Amino acid sequence: MRVQRISPQVENTSQAKEYNLDLLNPIIAKYNAKKGSLIPLLQATQELYGYIPPEAFDKLSDATNYAVAKIYGVATFYAQFRLKPTGKNIVKICHGTACHVQDAKTITIALEDSLKIKNGQTTPDGLFTIESVACLGCCSLAPVMMIGDDTYGNLTKKDTVKTIRHLKRKEKAKAKKAQKK
Repeated sequence: MRVQRISPQVENTSQAKEYNLDLLNPIIAKYNAKKGSLIPLLQATQELYGYIPPEAFDKLSDATNYAVAKIYGVATFYAQFRLKPTGKNIVKICHGTACHVQDAKTITIALEDSLKIKNGQTTPDGLFTIESVACLGCCSLAPVMMIGDDTYGNLTKKDTVKTIRHLKRKEKAKAKKAQKK
């Protein structure tokens, strides 16, 4: 089996952004001298930017003397870390045993069709990201999805699409209201 190597460098695309890396200085000052600080550093970086931008790896490496490869290795090992921007609404679909048995795959397909993106992708408008997860701990509600802090259970394909449509309308109304101000 051949392993494909991936790099923390971003391709030159329209999504590549410049970030104010000076915002990391207080985070680095807080954690840098502490043993075992790499994960808290990465968590705080993600909290600050919404994900871990590629430029942050070099800044953290310079500040902590950890190799970029080590930092990137930790960031890619743990599922909690994101290396790409996510949508405003992260739609987590449970694919644990109970949800799998209750046909979570159909729910995922309905989401992908409704949002016109695949699992792990973000809509072009930046509103939604689909994310399959191993378990949401709501087995009695299978199949289940979470959007933000809201849990939707006993889902059907129709319920799923209806929920997404409702959230889209809500977001459009917010945007219209913000434009009027």
